Amino acid sequence: MTTFVYDFTDGNKEMKALLGGKGANLAEMTNLGLPVPPGFTVTTEACQEYLRTGREPDELAEQITAHLERLEKQMGRWLGDPDNPLLVSVRSGGAFSMPGMMETILDVGLTDVSVHGLAAQRGESVHSAWDSYRRLIEMFGRTVCGVPAAEFDQVKRHSDDPKEMVAAYQKIFREHTGREFPQDPREQLDLAVRAVFASWNSERAVLYRRQERIPADLGTAVNVMAMVFGNLGPDSGTGVAFTRDPATGEPGVYGDYLQDAQGEDVVAGIRNTVPLQDLERLDKKSYDELLGHMARLEEHYRDLCDIEFTIEHGRLWMLQTRVGKRTAAAAFVIASQLVDDGLIDADEALARVTGAQLAQLMFPAFEVGAETRPLAHGVGASPGAAVGPIVFDSARATALAAEGQDVILVRRETNPDDLPGMIAAQGILTSRGGKTSHAAVVARGMGKTCVCGAEALQVDADRRELTVDGQVLREGEEISIDGTTGRVYLGAMPVAPSPVVRYFEGELAPNADRLIAAVHRLLTHADARRRLGVHTNADTGADAARARRFGAEGVGLCRTEHMFLGDRRPLVERLILAADDHERDRALAELLPLQQADFEDLFRAMDGAPVTIRLLDPPLHEFLPSLEELAVKVGVAQALGKDPGADLALLTAVRRMHEENPMLGLRGVRLGLVVPGLFAMQIRAIVQAAVAHRDAGGDPRPEIMVPLVGAVQELETVRAEAEQIIAEIGDGLPVRIGTMIEVPRAALTAGEIAQAADFFSFGTNDLTQMGWGFSRDDVEGAFFSRYLELGIFGTSPFESIDRAGIGRMIRIAVDEGRAARPELHIGVCGEHGGDPDSVQFFAEAGLDYVSCSPYRVPIARLEAGRAAISGTTSDSR
Repeated sequence: MTTFVYDFTDGNKEMKALLGGKGANLAEMTNLGLPVPPGFTVTTEACQEYLRTGREPDELAEQITAHLERLEKQMGRWLGDPDNPLLVSVRSGGAFSMPGMMETILDVGLTDVSVHGLAAQRGESVHSAWDSYRRLIEMFGRTVCGVPAAEFDQVKRHSDDPKEMVAAYQKIFREHTGREFPQDPREQLDLAVRAVFASWNSERAVLYRRQERIPADLGTAVNVMAMVFGNLGPDSGTGVAFTRDPATGEPGVYGDYLQDAQGEDVVAGIRNTVPLQDLERLDKKSYDELLGHMARLEEHYRDLCDIEFTIEHGRLWMLQTRVGKRTAAAAFVIASQLVDDGLIDADEALARVTGAQLAQLMFPAFEVGAETRPLAHGVGASPGAAVGPIVFDSARATALAAEGQDVILVRRETNPDDLPGMIAAQGILTSRGGKTSHAAVVARGMGKTCVCGAEALQVDADRRELTVDGQVLREGEEISIDGTTGRVYLGAMPVAPSPVVRYFEGELAPNADRLIAAVHRLLTHADARRRLGVHTNADTGADAARARRFGAEGVGLCRTEHMFLGDRRPLVERLILAADDHERDRALAELLPLQQADFEDLFRAMDGAPVTIRLLDPPLHEFLPSLEELAVKVGVAQALGKDPGADLALLTAVRRMHEENPMLGLRGVRLGLVVPGLFAMQIRAIVQAAVAHRDAGGDPRPEIMVPLVGAVQELETVRAEAEQIIAEIGDGLPVRIGTMIEVPRAALTAGEIAQAADFFSFGTNDLTQMGWGFSRDDVEGAFFSRYLELGIFGTSPFESIDRAGIGRMIRIAVDEGRAARPELHIGVCGEHGGDPDSVQFFAEAGLDYVSCSPYRVPIARLEAGRAAISGTTSDSR
């Protein structure tokens, strides 16, 4: 027979999957000899069966009866006894902490009869007996029977006499349920257990699990514990304590205490608490005993502990403990301090912090008060806090930034033409798009704060104004955007800068304060432990230099298309519109020295480290005006009898190059094979820049990456041309030639392609797009939110790698590529290269390095270190 109920004396903290976190920790405290009220735990397996079948396991009632009888004997009280009643609490407790998301019912066992017996026991505390009864009716009514909380709240506003409130509550219960409040204590208990089971699938619990990525099939345990009472007068009370400050990690006495109260009063905030230190004055014996238990628990759990306790007539009871939630800053500080205390080693400390926590520390944040109301909401696409006057076009942003102003670039959506303004702006705000839109991807790469998809904003760039809820904001008015929460505020909000970024930039010493010292210590250990290299995606020398300060070991992706914008755009148009080979060669010849200068900057910034330069990837029509806008311009000119001039020739070229689905059209290697001289010009610029840097005493390590290869013959053709150029002008310069694996066919024929490649770099953005069969520019706003609600996605596959599908293709390509060419160097340069969960996968898959934006380099370093020790340490927090 399956055991569905365990006494607190039968479990331990390792049994969280079966007993839930709360039950396992209650058992552990009982085993330690701490003063825990006796009780038992109904397992998660019982809940799982209830959720599957809609009814409790057949054996459950009998097992609860056996444990209840044992509990009654221990306490010398009996459930429902009219003179000496036992009361119990019924509380949820999943394997993962979900504070406040599921149900709790206190004082189960009170009835119209037993409340008098309880009152007689308490003498002068008769008030507390009726107070306990009204709490039971309210909790039971709300949780078990769905009685609206507002009905009970209405009574509270008009009465503070608990006996009167009981009568009013019972009337409310009867009106809403059609029955009297249950007078059978065992019925109360059984219904309460069932209600806790059902609360696993409450709306708030489901939402919380989705946010925290907690599996939906775990179920919750139910803890039944003998009630102890903090509402018996001034020598009683209840509180919450932390062994360290959960906000900063500093050791000390932290928590809240409330005299003459039950536990829910503290967390509900219905009465003002006093600091835990005040307990020393109110009840020194209990205070000293509590501090002793806190120290013992922290040493036993080797971590910050969150503790709930009750004092009943001067006797301390420990009601709960768990490894406490903490801020990102506290996580680093506590992990480092516990190493100093000898409680954990450096590997364990590294396992207890995450890249996501480090990311939180790297971005500034607004100091927002409770009264602050946002102007609009969007998608937090790139974290941080940015403040400034709004501008509506790239040129204006660039001009004002040159004058020293911090501006917010506001667009419906951005495109490559906006890049100068995006670079110049303090932050970027769009009314369309999501986390993988152009604005989001570019902003994250630059470490710019960005909010996308704020649909309430009506952006009119021509009138230079935006409208939200009837309020009109004109260019120059200040706003504040929060790239973490997606909130947009009117006016300038105060901003707290990130000291962690200042440390990475070299502005603060590694021992500047506790937090910086902890970050430095754990990152240094991560670097010592990791096998996975960390490179950066950088298109300029300045980006590469910043990434190097942040710990990058090379450039894993230089996107050359960003070098074709701005004042070079006319040259690109001449290249595209060239009527013959002579005109095209002239345009390429003018682009060559500009490209060479770009690459020389990169080689200087990354001297002695590899620089992987991707040949032109997007379709050429992206460098031309919009077909629709150009057609209108030409049509208007012709209608007015004017000569459209060069616009007509440009329109003809744009129409000739127009594609219905350009991301699957003439781009990448296809473009290089179709447009004579284009790739040759870029390769020549790379080699000449490397030779020039070497001749100046530097150590360039160029790598040429061919994009969008789907067949080995494509790579062989480009490689032959590249090798000819290198032999001609390279003067013995070693240049590695490889390809991006971003087309599913390339992943599935990696063994063939490896024969012509020195390295692979997975372009996971396109690989995800083509593997799933949807456009990353369109689908996020169209249906991703619905897919997340339905649980089809745990998270966007563009944010975190899809291990089952895209991940499998990556593993196939790694295995087959290395089988064909054992020395093949393999990395990743898509957005996933800086995602903490994805970095873990890439380490498992056997990649040599990840490449990510400069501001994500420290995050990738930390996660790569954690990946290296994940098999030898406990699970991370």
